[in-house]
Amino acid sequence: MSADTLTHYPRMKQTQACLVGSTQLKNGMALARWRNHDDRIENIQSNHHTLSVYLNGAENSLRRQGSRTVSSQSSNSVCLMPASLTTNWDVLGPISLLHFYFSDAHLGQLIEQVWDKDGRSVQLDEIDFAQDALLTQLFCTTLSQSNWQDPLDQLALDSATQTALIHTLRHYSQRRLPTLRPTGGLPAWQLKRVVEYIEQHLNQPVTLADMAGVTGLSDFHFARMFKQATGYPPHRYLLHRRLSQARHLLARTPLTMTEIALRCGFGSSSHFSNRFRAEAGTSPTEFRIQHSSQCGTFR
Repeated sequence: MSADTLTHYPRMKQTQACLVGSTQLKNGMALARWRNHDDRIENIQSNHHTLSVYLNGAENSLRRQGSRTVSSQSSNSVCLMPASLTTNWDVLGPISLLHFYFSDAHLGQLIEQVWDKDGRSVQLDEIDFAQDALLTQLFCTTLSQSNWQDPLDQLALDSATQTALIHTLRHYSQRRLPTLRPTGGLPAWQLKRVVEYIEQHLNQPVTLADMAGVTGLSDFHFARMFKQATGYPPHRYLLHRRLSQARHLLARTPLTMTEIALRCGFGSSSHFSNRFRAEAGTSPTEFRIQHSSQCGTFR
């Protein structure tokens, strides 16, 4: 991780918080999953912004502000701590939370790419225990349940964190930014170029930036236009194509599970089997037995 991201970890490690997992995202942004229980946290501060979503136990966390305290009435809630803000907390029971770390530079770049406006002078609001259905869903499902170390999940992480940043800018900042409206899909020639790129790289890690680079669009605009054109977010389309190729190989070749997994971009046969069963409702072995003389398509 970048030095800027790491500066938060030593401060958190001065507490009793346990770092469950972390990952660096593009451009130095990062995610970290924490657990804590019965702790008193004094004067914690960071030089970057922290969007904190409680996966559970928010009602066990109190923020001290002088002589008053702020708490949550729900197990899931959202806190936003702008850079350089000093906070104090009491943890009265078990909590589990996910932190998303980013900077002014990330916000400014997104404003310029998405809204075509000056991205300087972004001021975020200070938020304590907000109820935010979109952020809770993003963090408790897509971000929390993804395998952060798996290259296959990087597209989903890119998309989810980008959505979280856009939502934060629109609802928890001093900037007046308009609601984003759906745009048209990719022109046929651009879609063809992207699809060809995907087919040629099914066995390799593919990022959102890789796909967008084929079209010359920003990550954000590419993702929206790709979904308009295909009906799928980029990460879902890529997974569908990998599993479609896997079905073909299972039905038409004697390749082993490990060989098929690697040809289709999965890190191992167990990972391939888990993804295949989750999407197709049956194991690769069961599918091969049932379709040994056919070539199916993933649905």
